[in-house]
Amino acid sequence: MMKKLSVLSLLSLALLAAPSFARDEIGNYTIADAMALPVAQSKLGHDVTFYFGNQAHPEVEKALSEIKTNKKTNAFNKSDEEACQWVFLSAMLELKNRAIKEGGNAVINIKSNYRNNLTTSEETFQCGAGTLVAGVALTGEIVKLKQ
Repeated sequence: MMKKLSVLSLLSLALLAAPSFARDEIGNYTIADAMALPVAQSKLGHDVTFYFGNQAHPEVEKALSEIKTNKKTNAFNKSDEEACQWVFLSAMLELKNRAIKEGGNAVINIKSNYRNNLTTSEETFQCGAGTLVAGVALTGEIVKLKQ
């Protein structure tokens, strides 16, 4: 009987303590810092140009499609910034690959859309960082720009 009581007590404590381990903090991180990482430069290359928020860009020759990404990554044992930069790169690679597939050479009007909260910035992106997972959601327009 005493053993069952001990097990139940420990289980109750564990269940009560579990929410304290859950964390989901939404932060803003610098686009320039993430894009300057060597891995970002090597993977993103120069085939597709990216324009965030309301950044000026050359005239659109042809609008191709709108795109939405929603990427997650393992954040365990990483700083929030490290995890967020990594998942941002994953989202950017999806934008790049889709643009190339559709014949585009740019993605314009890129905005953060974390938890369907659309935010526009030329300098930062939003990332949700938790204890185990970090996530970035982006939207943008795939286009062919005049060159």
